[in-house]
Amino acid sequence: MAKYTFELKLEIIQAYLRGEGGYGTLATRFGVLHAYQVRMWVNSYKQFGEEGLMRKRKNNSYSIQFKTNAVELYLTTEMSYFELANFLEITNPSILTRWVKEYRHYGIQRLSKQQGRPPKVSDKKDKVIISEKLPNKVETTRIQELERQNRALQIEIACLKELRRLRREETRLEMKLSQESSTTSEETSN
Repeated sequence: MAKYTFELKLEIIQAYLRGEGGYGTLATRFGVLHAYQVRMWVNSYKQFGEEGLMRKRKNNSYSIQFKTNAVELYLTTEMSYFELANFLEITNPSILTRWVKEYRHYGIQRLSKQQGRPPKVSDKKDKVIISEKLPNKVETTRIQELERQNRALQIEIACLKELRRLRREETRLEMKLSQESSTTSEETSN
């Protein structure tokens, strides 16, 4: 059973959005152990709506390539774990934290480590079918090249989005400064 119900999470988020307090205040008021948890709920709600608050019954499995791309995006951009999780549509940013930590300590081998018990192959027929499905050397090389290109494009897109955000922020600041200067010049002329 989940420790916090969907209704409680929604009530806390609505209180936050109404401005009834910050993460810590609402965590204390509603008996949530950590303010960080409230922040994660608000983030999930803003990104995914009510679906982001639902308890997942199925664990997502991510490919090695996806994990590697996510780690490289984090290391090459100035996005936070929350921003990157939203960008990649991952509901739990702590997964990214773990991937980056494992990558830094153990390298890519740790990300490619299979979790859990290996699948059981019952007889020779299954082994033959599995070996036929394995890609040959040319296919593997081509796949790796496409994955490298894909990773480069994802990094480029993330950089362009960040550049667009910075330009919008710069434009807002310029507009604000021009409004302030025009207000100041009007006051001095009167």
